Amino acid sequence: MRHRLAALTTVLAFAVSLAACAALTTGRDFPSPKPGAEIKNGVTTKADLLKMYGDPTQVGMKDGDQTWTWYFWKKGSGKEGDLSKQLEVTFNAQSMVKSYSFSSNFPEDMKTR
Repeated sequence: MRHRLAALTTVLAFAVSLAACAALTTGRDFPSPKPGAEIKNGVTTKADLLKMYGDPTQVGMKDGDQTWTWYFWKKGSGKEGDLSKQLEVTFNAQSMVKSYSFSSNFPEDMKTR
């Protein structure tokens, strides 16, 4: 009986560990921006971005300008490899978008236009 309980505990611990790895993510998922439609340099504000994407994952500085970054990474399973996407926005002194970049390897974002 003791051996069965030990074996069952081992199998259960392995299954929980495997499930935890399969659901591993970093950051918070956010909608992918549509090319040229949602974010406009010199027009879009910090408040606009907060409404569209929520709080950024990171904040920082780039060449003296404030940056906000949204980042999401998801552990892949089976044929699907790891997936990630990142939106980085640099602001001017008036808190408007100065420039931005978006990159992703999610299948829906990989479609060429």
